[in-house]
Amino acid sequence: MNITEEVKFYYGTVLQSSNDLKTDACCTTDSIPSHIKALLGRIHPEVQSRYYGCGLVVPEALEGCHVLDLGCGSGRDAYLLAAMVGEQGFVTGVDMTEGQLEVALRHEDFHREQFAYAQPNTAFLHGQLEQLHELGLKPASFDVVVSNCVLNLVPDKEAVLQAVHSLLKPGGELYFSDVYADRRLPGDLKNDPVLYGECLSGALYWNDFQQLAKACGFTDPRLVTDRPLAIEDEEQQNKLGNARFFSATYRLLKLGGLEDFYEDYGQAVKYLGTIPHSEHAFILDKHHVIEAGRLFPVCSNTFRMLKESRFAPHFEFFGDTGTHFGIFADYGTTIPFDTRKIEASSGGCC
Repeated sequence: MNITEEVKFYYGTVLQSSNDLKTDACCTTDSIPSHIKALLGRIHPEVQSRYYGCGLVVPEALEGCHVLDLGCGSGRDAYLLAAMVGEQGFVTGVDMTEGQLEVALRHEDFHREQFAYAQPNTAFLHGQLEQLHELGLKPASFDVVVSNCVLNLVPDKEAVLQAVHSLLKPGGELYFSDVYADRRLPGDLKNDPVLYGECLSGALYWNDFQQLAKACGFTDPRLVTDRPLAIEDEEQQNKLGNARFFSATYRLLKLGGLEDFYEDYGQAVKYLGTIPHSEHAFILDKHHVIEAGRLFPVCSNTFRMLKESRFAPHFEFFGDTGTHFGIFADYGTTIPFDTRKIEASSGGCC
């Protein structure tokens, strides 16, 4: 089976709307903030109907950013991000499915008018994610790269992560949602077009993903949100056996020299409350919810993630690495996802 051609067929022909999905893997059930809900109300209905994401890939502080959307599909996230970055920012979407891109391009002027821009701040490119180097994208030119339930569909995931690392500016981030398994899956499941198209049999074992991310230069992957997936189609569940699946959003920052563990140097930060729509607290990841105005002790990696990224103007920084106090915290030795009953996640938007 040619996986790439099967995916193009599944998303270009088999799926005509989110109602055609057989599982909730490619559905977003995250709680959507009110300001994003308002913007989604301005996205064209046809673009909305061809949405197959599994998370919310709208990080904070995007004003003026250049963003790359990998696997942009019909453009829902790209247009949402286009509204967030403002007229001085720009969003580039890449997808390999012609039918999906046709939908995105057809409504470019509609969204320019919705956002009252003088000209579109979007571009859509046809190409495969393993071959980003062929699209003429300038290295170190993007502030943020996003992707929504796409990496699991790509056979050569390492090639994509390496390309993303090259395309990001220093201090830039890959902020993306995808599906992960609690174990390594049998190779023959990848030949099942439904399981693969539904974002399940191409999912990485979570620890293999973390090791791959580190090997590609993202030393300290940070889990932001996660949820267990419900597979209610009995036929598909029987094929998968006891494997469990999770939708998760990760934040990967391009910073050289991060430490392998969370080391304590007595450093701290204070959030100024100046990021729009996050005035009371800033969520860096699942373990770092930083209240505004409060001194917040952090490890050296977190200190650098905030100080050497677009978030720096929104923080005060205290301390240095002159004195080491040992390990700060140990995350990552066990499954990082919430493993409460999977049934609790059923009833999603799809």
